[in-house]
Amino acid sequence: MRHNVRNLYLIPYVLWIALFVAAPILLIVYYSFFDIEGKWTIANYEKFFTPIYLKMALNSFWYAFLITLFSLLIAYPTAYFLTKTKHKQLWLLLIILPTWVNLLLKAYAFLGIFGTFGLANAILEILGIGKKQILFTDFSFVFVSVYIFIPFMVLPIFNALEELNPSLVDAARDLGASAWTTFRRVVFPLTLDGVKAGCQAVFIPSLSLFMITRLIAGNRVITLGTAVEEHFLVTQDWGMGATIAVFLMIAMAAIIGLTGNRK
Repeated sequence: MRHNVRNLYLIPYVLWIALFVAAPILLIVYYSFFDIEGKWTIANYEKFFTPIYLKMALNSFWYAFLITLFSLLIAYPTAYFLTKTKHKQLWLLLIILPTWVNLLLKAYAFLGIFGTFGLANAILEILGIGKKQILFTDFSFVFVSVYIFIPFMVLPIFNALEELNPSLVDAARDLGASAWTTFRRVVFPLTLDGVKAGCQAVFIPSLSLFMITRLIAGNRVITLGTAVEEHFLVTQDWGMGATIAVFLMIAMAAIIGLTGNRK
């Protein structure tokens, strides 16, 4: 009887997964086998392996790697010091708070900050450096992306550090390990699951960015996400857009498999 009740509770979950996860994936795979005229073909997959799309894929992985790396370098020390502060929950809330703001609004805010007459150039003029072209550059794209994704890196690392048994750190220090050795041999390995979760939360969406490349990078940065948007909304070549999306899903699944917990 209890087993039947449990199966009954699973029905909404299974329906949700089937309708909003499995069905869209199957539709994307289905459309990837049609050309712009609606004819069945595998030419889209052949076209993906041409130099143009391979370069886009390489750019996507490179920028996603940079965004994840810089987010990790900033987020780990931030999360570590948060665990040592008195009002850690308040500081954590302040870090997470920007995620409640619409992504488009944050992107437009940086248009003003990095613009020719924006705050960044005003500071450069005060320092005697002079105005620089900050907007529509690789730097502005990576900077804004890191700013947006940092909370998603901080939270899992913070949780991992909070769950760390402090007696293990004390034991390492009592045995003569330096602060760096303790961090390298004890703290970081025991919080690696949080680092992996944070890297997944940042790297995977970074692969398919398109709005920030439009607004902040001014299309100087071309990624697979930009190509998907272009094919679906501009050229109306849904088959090629779906093909790129298929490869993005495969890449994301591979990343999850590589960084997932193997227990």
